Amino acid sequence: MSGVKTAAHPCYILHQRPYRETSLILEVFSRDHGRLGLVARGARRNSGRQRSLFQLLRRLDIAWLLRGELGTLTQIESSAAPVVLPGEAVIAAFYLNELLMRLLHRHEPHPVLFDAYEQALGGLQRRGEREATLRIFEKRLLETLGYGLVLDHEVTTGGVLEEKAEYFYLVERGPCSEPGAGREYTKVSGGTLSALQREDLADPAQLAEAKRLLRMILAGHLGTRPLASRDLYRRYLAVSA
Repeated sequence: MSGVKTAAHPCYILHQRPYRETSLILEVFSRDHGRLGLVARGARRNSGRQRSLFQLLRRLDIAWLLRGELGTLTQIESSAAPVVLPGEAVIAAFYLNELLMRLLHRHEPHPVLFDAYEQALGGLQRRGEREATLRIFEKRLLETLGYGLVLDHEVTTGGVLEEKAEYFYLVERGPCSEPGAGREYTKVSGGTLSALQREDLADPAQLAEAKRLLRMILAGHLGTRPLASRDLYRRYLAVSA
């Protein structure tokens, strides 16, 4: 079987690990082909500029030959300078990568999410925008997966949300005026839901509520295995204290 050749196009490396003596296995997020695994043969023998191309958080043009589940890297070139982030923001970027690796199926194109990922990397460079950047990316990721949040109406009555009213956001349903027996929920204001819909999370209280809401929703899709990036962030805070 000759395999399927793919021309070079925009990608990011989400993760890499050693493979055999001289190679790497790359987890790649491709704008046109989604998430996929590639073997970079001999990559660990490279030095200098060529080895630097295998950095995370760097937009690359990558081509490959696909046979079965794993492809073979055939070309890699830089198409932009690496994104430079301080320690805390680097961990936040690793969190984005981990979400993509845990939640995206292989070989499913998500060009809109690819663009959202690039925008998020830009937002993480601006200190005052980092928390809001993460929440907006989480929201867009859920939309891409078909699990978009209900942010514009109360699901029981269909009524428009009131900015100052408090709602019980039920997992798999949305905002309700009553919690419902035995259902998992978090309390959230109508103002926070509207702000999340507008992607305008400048208010600290709304940002904190949005974080609780999105963490609850994502937990249902991530399962029980902890996120490595969250553990890394806790250890970073302990060292920085």
